[in-house]
Amino acid sequence: MRSSAPLVSAFLVGILFFLGLNHASAVRMSHTYAVKKEWKMSTPLYDCPRCINRQQDQSNITSTARPDGKEIDIMVTYSDPSGAVQVRSVRSRDLSASWVWKSPGEGRRDQSRSSLSQIVDDPFQPKRSSRNTDNDSNNDHQSGDETPEAQASPVHPVKLKRQRLRRERRERRAADLIKQDKEMDDRMQEAAIEQARELDTTIRGKYSIWRKEYENPNSDSTVKLMRDQIIMAKAYAAIAKSKNETVLYDSLIKHSRESQLAIGEAITDAELHPSAIDQAKAMGHVLAAAKDQLYDCVSIARKLRVMLQSSETNVQLMKKKSSFLIQLDAKTVPRPLHCIPLVLTTDYYLYNYEEKDFPNKEKLEDTLLYHYAIFSDNVLATSVVVNSTVLHAKEPEKHVFHIVTDKLNFAAMRMWFLVNAPAGATIQVQNVDEFTWLNSSYCPVLRQLESARMIEYYFKAHQTSSLTAGSDNLKYRNPKYLSMLNHLRFYLPEVYPKLDKVLFLDDDIVVQKDLTPLWSVNLQGMVNGAVETCKESFHRFDKYLNFSNPKISENFDPNACGWAFGMNIFDLREWRKRDITGIYHHWQDMNEDRTLWKLGTLPPGLITFYNLTYPLDRSWHVLGLGYDPALNQTEIENAAVVHYNGNYKPWLDLAIAKYKSYWSRYVMFDNYYVQLCNLSE
Repeated sequence: MRSSAPLVSAFLVGILFFLGLNHASAVRMSHTYAVKKEWKMSTPLYDCPRCINRQQDQSNITSTARPDGKEIDIMVTYSDPSGAVQVRSVRSRDLSASWVWKSPGEGRRDQSRSSLSQIVDDPFQPKRSSRNTDNDSNNDHQSGDETPEAQASPVHPVKLKRQRLRRERRERRAADLIKQDKEMDDRMQEAAIEQARELDTTIRGKYSIWRKEYENPNSDSTVKLMRDQIIMAKAYAAIAKSKNETVLYDSLIKHSRESQLAIGEAITDAELHPSAIDQAKAMGHVLAAAKDQLYDCVSIARKLRVMLQSSETNVQLMKKKSSFLIQLDAKTVPRPLHCIPLVLTTDYYLYNYEEKDFPNKEKLEDTLLYHYAIFSDNVLATSVVVNSTVLHAKEPEKHVFHIVTDKLNFAAMRMWFLVNAPAGATIQVQNVDEFTWLNSSYCPVLRQLESARMIEYYFKAHQTSSLTAGSDNLKYRNPKYLSMLNHLRFYLPEVYPKLDKVLFLDDDIVVQKDLTPLWSVNLQGMVNGAVETCKESFHRFDKYLNFSNPKISENFDPNACGWAFGMNIFDLREWRKRDITGIYHHWQDMNEDRTLWKLGTLPPGLITFYNLTYPLDRSWHVLGLGYDPALNQTEIENAAVVHYNGNYKPWLDLAIAKYKSYWSRYVMFDNYYVQLCNLSE
């Protein structure tokens, strides 16, 4: 075998050189072939279970050779490079001298089987190359201690390469799938973020899945059926009564009442009592009988039309009653708020507090300090405004509060702030009835309020046709419009002749930040600094003024943006220079018949400060806590001032519950007078 190897190598070199390979490459490939051939003759070549079984069967036949020099033909099985199993015979004299003959034993066969089974069971376990196998076997043989054990044949390099390529493909495929999943997740996340940005958070419930539009259309099918049955029963009952069908009439009325009781307050089928289904079936039988006896298309249509008109009339009447009751409740003083000024007034005169005065009078006209104007007859509400302002002020000793109230609440207001003086701040309490310059000859609105026409409008309107009379103007029939405290804001220079700037605050606001930066705002020659309230087409001039009147349409833009009274910084020097009070008087005289605007202070304010109002940042003043339950909670919490404009004042039972805490946190519930009047949180 060894003597023929050089001839074969030379022959292979010639063939490979003829095929176009250079001499070095041909020699290298021929050498590789010789080594592989020698390796094939010295080791078993198999790597699959079928080959293992066949080799073991052949070894049982050919392993009868003995080391006595006799020649034996040995059958060899092996796998060629393509993976096919080959069988050939080898003469014992052609074997290499390194071969040692030994009779196979059970231990060797068992060990070979166990090692081979490990290779078959774990095909991805790395195998040793043929070169390493040869070296290991030679080393074991040279030791001379024991003969080499049967070594399992390594997998062919081509197969190893295929396995490696398969593993690489699997890894690449797994990586691609992971990448695709990540890209898909990223796209979904970006789409969700983009959709969230487009949502209008100021409109609560618009995108809520709990709205009725998103309910199961069949979730209240039984309720709808029973309500429709009641309507038809009433229609048939009216026709039956007109035709003297008393038995059928009584049956329809009876089942109609029972169906109404079965429905009760239910809105969906889940809220219905199980007996409601039986009631619906019974009503169906009665309606079927009524249809057989009374059905006439013209009569039924006429009756349903009458019922529809009657229902619409009732709905309108209920709306008017509801509006009236809400207005009445909003203008009614709760018992605790009525009790507090009574107790304060009693103690004011009982303990001679009229002889006491507020300290720091020298600060009342100091233009270097921060001055506030609050016009109110509500003691508790005024205390909340002052407390919340002082608590957030960085320098409370520089803040001066000018409070004006009426004669009825003057003693109570003084008593409260004499007993509960805010830390560091200066307080002044005045009586509007002591302003002698504020009379009907100077003030047009006061003259109008004392006129017979206005008295009849306010005090005799209720005598006509009960609640429905003038219900469209209920919000303008507010008693506060009779008080000059509401109109005093147009006379700030007269009330405070020595001051240059004043921050006007309503009594239904709560301060949440330091307001001193407002005095540093450059109004750019304007008189009034206020937050604008117009959004799209809402709260513009045409909402408050009568533009059908040429006096309005010729002087004002209907699309001009409205603004809010409640927190306004006024430049009194510019006010005096432009004679703002004179402008107010001019338009108030022109509106004596209330044809330019209805009663109130905002419409004349919009006219008086037209093109004279500087828009402040919206974060200074957030409105709507007294009527809008869908305000943005973040805007409320970040606002410097929140305003409970509307009917639902925070001190009323009507108050919107989720907004009430912003006001109640500044109420002194541990105060003696508050506890005495049982005012609870």
